[in-house]
Amino acid sequence: MQRDDPPATADFSADPRARRAEWHRYYSEKRIGHQWLQVALLAGLEVESILEIGPYLGLVSALLDNAGYRVTTLDLQPAQYPHPRIAHRQGDLRTLRPADLGGFDCILCCETLEHLPWAEVDRTLALLAQSGARHLVISVPYEGFQIALRFYLNGFTVRSASALKKFRWFKTFRPGADPHGHQWELGYRGFGIAAFESKLAAAGFRVQRREFSSPTRSVFYLLDPAARPA
Repeated sequence: MQRDDPPATADFSADPRARRAEWHRYYSEKRIGHQWLQVALLAGLEVESILEIGPYLGLVSALLDNAGYRVTTLDLQPAQYPHPRIAHRQGDLRTLRPADLGGFDCILCCETLEHLPWAEVDRTLALLAQSGARHLVISVPYEGFQIALRFYLNGFTVRSASALKKFRWFKTFRPGADPHGHQWELGYRGFGIAAFESKLAAAGFRVQRREFSSPTRSVFYLLDPAARPA
């Protein structure tokens, strides 16, 4: 089953009320750790300037700005979080050239690649590798076998949550009706971690770190393009 992600063409820039309602829907307690991890992976890196691809409503953009990074965003839509310190570029990742992505220490591309057909991911990864950025942080949905348990208790309340994902590798991922929705998710038949990491290697990336987020289930990669073939 696919995530409750918004369509890539969602634009709330002209309707503040709708934007606020969508903010509260999208940035749920379940999801918020996923946003934090995007920034946490940058700790200790020599990074000052960041290109964030697919910022949506701008929570990660705001976190990056608050942490002192120079942030530029890139999306199909106008800026959903206009901010005087955050530049915005409107464009389609599928039609850009490496020079269009140049000039940044790091590129952040989270929960974006799965909206492209699987066969087009190779070209996009090669584009990112050729941008000249020293680091790339990406994440994509992960539905492989996993178990998650959470339990909280005090003198006034008790709450728990659990999740079990299994047997996805026997199932075929079926995209929904939205042409901008997820076209694939790792963990389904034909879309394994090994297959995706082969794409990363073919583009010339070396994996520095691999992390998994929960309860929003994604796999994160901190990548170094310096090892790409000449």
